[in-house]
Amino acid sequence: MTEVKKSRSEIKHEAIVEAAKSAFQEFGVQATSMDRLAEIAGVSKRTVYNHFATKAELVLYLLTDNWETSLLKSAVVYDPDKPLYEQFVNLVEEQVTSMSDEQHIELVRVAIGSFFYEQDTLRKGIDRLISLETAAHRFIKAAVKDNALIIKDVNFAVDQLNDLVKGRCFWPLVFKLQSQLTEDEKRFVIEQSVDIFLDHYSSSRKQAK
Repeated sequence: MTEVKKSRSEIKHEAIVEAAKSAFQEFGVQATSMDRLAEIAGVSKRTVYNHFATKAELVLYLLTDNWETSLLKSAVVYDPDKPLYEQFVNLVEEQVTSMSDEQHIELVRVAIGSFFYEQDTLRKGIDRLISLETAAHRFIKAAVKDNALIIKDVNFAVDQLNDLVKGRCFWPLVFKLQSQLTEDEKRFVIEQSVDIFLDHYSSSRKQAK
């Protein structure tokens, strides 16, 4: 199989993205200037701006990449032969780990702060993310098809699940209303959220009532 050779532009693009990941991790998003990114990536400042007109665009790109890696892809795929509760807990735990990651939280803070100044750029990016089908969507659709869950509106149900989890493991961190939860606290939130969700939508639990 012939390997496709990357163009100089693609190589520089990747260098800038990797520089941003390492710089944001080490110095923080706010403290990382475009000059510093150019230096770390080994490219000119003009090249950085050619690929990302603003730092907000770069932040949004990384958020999108993180979203696609953690929420769209998942090691948890619905299996009708395995207990639904355990599968669901593993799925939500995987997503909580990603959404509560310190670097991800900081990127979200910057995106929110930039929203007022670059509304079109960030709104378009956020609208695109919202429109994508996540691993939770696929899992729940498969469980509905298997009659393990009874749900009329999958999108609404996924939003409900997200609200349960993000209300404790994401938004309070974004707005610095609380510190990171311990692993035991995260586990408690995850299990309680899954219990509430399944109490309402699980076909077996509905039949048992």
